[in-house]
Formats: sequence, structure tokens, C-alpha cells
Amino acid sequence: MNKPEILAPAGNLEKLKAAINFGADAVYLGGSKLNLRAFADNFTTAELKEGIEFAHSRKKRVYVTLNVFPHNEDLEGLEDYLKELYDLKVDAIIVSDPGIIMTAREVVPNLELHLSTQANNVNWKSSIFWYRQGVKRIVLARELSLEEIKEMRKRIPEDCEIEAFVHGSMCMSYSGRCLLSNYMTGRDSNRGQCAQPCRYKYYLVEEKRPGEYFPINEDDKGTYIMNSKDLCMIEHIPELINSGINSFKIEGRMKSAYYVASVVKAYREAVDKYFEDPSKYEFNNKWMDYLMKPSHRIYYTGFYFGERNKEYHKSSAYIRNFDIIGIVMDYSMETKRAVIEQRNKAFQGDTVEVLKPKGDNIIIELQDLKDKNDKPIESTPVAQMIYSIRTDVVLEKGNMLIKGKNQDI
Repeated sequence: MNKPEILAPAGNLEKLKAAINFGADAVYLGGSKLNLRAFADNFTTAELKEGIEFAHSRKKRVYVTLNVFPHNEDLEGLEDYLKELYDLKVDAIIVSDPGIIMTAREVVPNLELHLSTQANNVNWKSSIFWYRQGVKRIVLARELSLEEIKEMRKRIPEDCEIEAFVHGSMCMSYSGRCLLSNYMTGRDSNRGQCAQPCRYKYYLVEEKRPGEYFPINEDDKGTYIMNSKDLCMIEHIPELINSGINSFKIEGRMKSAYYVASVVKAYREAVDKYFEDPSKYEFNNKWMDYLMKPSHRIYYTGFYFGERNKEYHKSSAYIRNFDIIGIVMDYSMETKRAVIEQRNKAFQGDTVEVLKPKGDNIIIELQDLKDKNDKPIESTPVAQMIYSIRTDVVLEKGNMLIKGKNQDI
């Protein structure tokens, strides 16, 4: 039994470093062209170079998405871009279009190919077809059950890898193939510009009563008739591992660094715990606690258990109980002071939780706040300001400070 890879989203360089520091084996990200998150920060060539060097120095991997369905004009410069990625030593590219796959095989034949979930691969024969085109890994469509995945694992070549989403947002269309955004906003979801109209709040208008809007009541948080719940498989790690999945993928390139760090930590600890001794593995509720604090929708287990979840689209808005307020930049053992970069406003006396890559989270109180000029302050109102606190708790660079919205940690 091989230990599955924890694959994390990296919407920018800060998120890449957070993912790796908190335990990801690999990250996936968008470069300057042909990826399905046109409104993420994405990576310049210089940032991509820095990110790859950061990852490789820690023996981690970087996959770059080229998973759009390109129109003719999108193919301009494709060959040069592929060569650039190969020269930068990316570990693989994630692709969905046969034209891009064919070009990659011609231009950079040694660059590893992963088939995007956008290609909607739902059966073992299709997997073999793509494998014969040079694809090393199949990123499965999200509409598959664990039983179907097991069957696929039995029938495809042993060296053909399987990757599957285990956590994050779900799309109301078939593995991302959607035209709703095109129709309503003119933004093509299959070219990286999805406006997510499935998340909008809708009302019903009767034909003979124009201007009268009737709510479609679902719950007290609103009406979101196409808004799917979020996938969460943290309570089913043994089932995922035993299905033969090689890579556990976390969705969320548009999410915060706090989301990335907290989710990666939960799945890292759970997978590691299972491999310590599978026969004694027990689920730890703290892993779910890590996942409940970052912004998320109601959780469910997607299509993994067949008909168990019939409430796929009956959910509402995000649940946001905690915010990240700062990232530790430095700590002095001599002065017992930690230098913090602000992410959200904090106040003198706030009780906050410290999210660390390893070990349980700890609670501290923000005491003796000072600005970068060493002057006492009562709060941190300026975005990304540098300030310091005094604490006997030894903090490490990259630790995240998070605060409950109701201060009830």
C-alpha cells in the first residue's frame, strides 16, 4: 500500500509556501496562460521559478494547470510556454484538451502529463485511452463513487496514477463543464473566467406578475438553488486509501492561505496517523475542528457513497467563524517578542489561536502590542502592517494567528 500524495492548491506564492510548510507533498497552480482560474493571482515566470525552487529544495512537487478548452487564438505561444515550463523544471502539467496534449508530446515529450478533471474521465477504458496518449495520471471526474474508483484501479495499468478531489467546493455542472456563466455574464467558465452564477441568490417571478419576486425558501440563510455543498472526506481516510487513489486533491486556488494551511494540516495528520498502524487508526475530532474554522459551506461526502447524499444542491452561503489576523515573521527568545504581519484587525487583549504546521494548536492572548517603531498600540488597523506582541509561547516563522468572530475559541 503506497502512501497517497497530499496535493494542495496554490493561488499565489504565499499560499504555495503555506501549503508546503503545513505538510503538502505537492501543489498545483496556474501560470500566465491557459488555466481555469483567470481571476486568481496566478504566477509570473519569476514567481513560478521561486516557487519551484522553494518546493524542490524541500523535496516537494509543483504541477502547473493548462486545463482550459482553448479556442484558436488561445493556442498562440503555446509551444514557447510549454518549453518555458519544462525549462523551469515543473514536475507535471495538468491538461484537458487533446490539442494541448498533442503539442506537449511533440514539444516537451519528457514533461509529465496529468489529465484534468475537466476531461470528465469516469471509466477505466477512457483512462487507458489517455494513458496510451502519454498521460501519467488521471484526475478523476468528481461524479464517481468509491466502488467505481476501485474497479478502475483494478483495470488500468499499475503505473497509471489516480488523483481525486477529497475536499473543497463542488461544481453544479458535470466536473466543471458549464455554460451558465457564459450565458448570464459573457464570461467563459471553460476558459478560466467563471463568474459562479450558480452561487447567486435567486427568486421566482410569475409570468403575469412582473416585478413581484417570490423567494424560494430553503433555510434562514437564503435561497441558493444551484449552490452545492462543499466536499469533505476527512472522516473517510481509510476508505479513500483502500480505493487505490494515489493523490488526494484539495480544491481552493481562490481560497486564503489560512484555508490552505488548515485543510492541509488536517489531511496530513489523518493520513500520517493511518500509516502509523492501519489496524489501530481512529478518527480524531480535532481534524474536523481544523476544517470547520476556515470559510466553507456545509460539508458532505459528494458522490463517493452513491445515493447517500441526495441534498447535493441544497445549501446556502459560506460559514465564516474564524479569520486569520496575522502571520508570524520572527520570534526573539531573548525579548519574548513575536513580529507579526497583519492580515485582519486585532486588538490588545484579543484571545487568538496559533495554527502551527505540527502539533496541536495553542491559545495565546495578544499582549503589549507595539508598532514597527516600538510604540505601544491598541489595535492593528492598517493592512499588512508589521507589529509585535509579547508572549512566553515560542512562535515560529509562518505560524498563523486566527481569531474567532465571537472571540469564543
